[in-house]
Amino acid sequence: MSRRAVILAVLGGLASTSVTFTVFNVALVDIAANLHTSSGVLTWSVTGPLLIVGVAAPILGRLGDVYGHRKLYIYGLVGSLACAALTAVSWNVEVLIAARLLSGVGGAAMGAASWALLFSVSSRAERTRVLGWWSLVSAGAPVVGVAIGGPVVQDFGWRWIFIAQVPLILAALVANFVVLQETERHGREALDVGGAVLLATGVASLLICVEQYNSGLTSPLVMACAGLAVVSFPVFWAVERRAKFPVMPLEWFSMPSVALPCLASFGVNFAYMGGFFVTPLFMEQALGYSVGTAGLFQIARPLVFAVAAPAAAVIAARRGDRSAAVAGGLVLVASMLGFVAVAPGSPGVVILVALGASGLANGISTPSLGALVAGAVDNERLGSASAVVQLASQVGVVAGIQVMESVQASFARSASLVGSYHYAYVAGGVAALAATVVAVAIRPARQARVNRAVFSR
Repeated sequence: MSRRAVILAVLGGLASTSVTFTVFNVALVDIAANLHTSSGVLTWSVTGPLLIVGVAAPILGRLGDVYGHRKLYIYGLVGSLACAALTAVSWNVEVLIAARLLSGVGGAAMGAASWALLFSVSSRAERTRVLGWWSLVSAGAPVVGVAIGGPVVQDFGWRWIFIAQVPLILAALVANFVVLQETERHGREALDVGGAVLLATGVASLLICVEQYNSGLTSPLVMACAGLAVVSFPVFWAVERRAKFPVMPLEWFSMPSVALPCLASFGVNFAYMGGFFVTPLFMEQALGYSVGTAGLFQIARPLVFAVAAPAAAVIAARRGDRSAAVAGGLVLVASMLGFVAVAPGSPGVVILVALGASGLANGISTPSLGALVAGAVDNERLGSASAVVQLASQVGVVAGIQVMESVQASFARSASLVGSYHYAYVAGGVAALAATVVAVAIRPARQARVNRAVFSR
């Protein structure tokens, strides 16, 4: 099959599975009423998939490297199809949450496999550009979902957004089954089951500990997860040092060309997604905006992200991925400062500019940070490399949401309501500034610099 057919098939699959992400969040109140539960309980249907992605990505990425990324991607689509169907017919909140957790497994499989599939038909010099299109779909599909799904939820009910999603995923599944060819497999490399279990245990414990931070440091669940993480990671390190084919090569942790982009990705997602969850509350509680208006404003962030990512990727391929990552970090700092400047009576355009700046920052930095990691590893480890970036991003997402919400809540007692949100954005700004400093220190792998020189000719 042609290169264009492969790219369209893979991106179409991503679009079909991510199109309902944002509209699902918007519909939480209706879903809670329909299933006779509370929005608080339904929070697990939002945060649960994020936790699952962080836990499952490293293992699934390695499975793709060993057994083939086409197979992994197809399985991810099948899982997402089952999730959409099960969500549509959910008869209680337990079934709904189980379905959403399944979506996290499908998303992790597709995220880990999609890079390798796209890179299999692209040269190294084209990777940043391809990741730009990947970012466009990842951010743009939820925008389309809100625009189309909002009226559907209002007129027909929330189940219909998932009923309509089933044929979309099914069409994507058929297209990818026909178009995709299997990537090179490394079946002689045995899967490191012990390392995978220890890594999953440590990551799951860490993410649950962060997600449940607001329960208090003395919460039994937080203390148990913290203790499990403290034990799991050192044991994982010891096991991986002796493993012939480790699930995650330990040398990556000491390679600046891998570790620093992942650390920067953590900081970027901390500020971006922390702001994503805090801003609607800021607008509704502190600035007096209606829920509908606040929801419409939020479209500016992923919309600019989707538009900026492909254009920024082209520029990054010529100017350098590190420069793009630094520029994205600086824009994100400016976005957080913009929110700090917002006060009651501020023009709505100021909020829109701050939201758009966050989207622009992520659109500039995300493709380049991914390309920096991909350029530093061997082709047979691309699945694991993409999973490592996913892991860093997801930890940043969960941490950003929890920390920025916690900062706002803690200052609500000593500062004004508006001021408490300003402190939350300061915390996001600190994370964005740290990501920028880390990006400055990145030294791209030599191969990536050579390929950029070839591309620029």
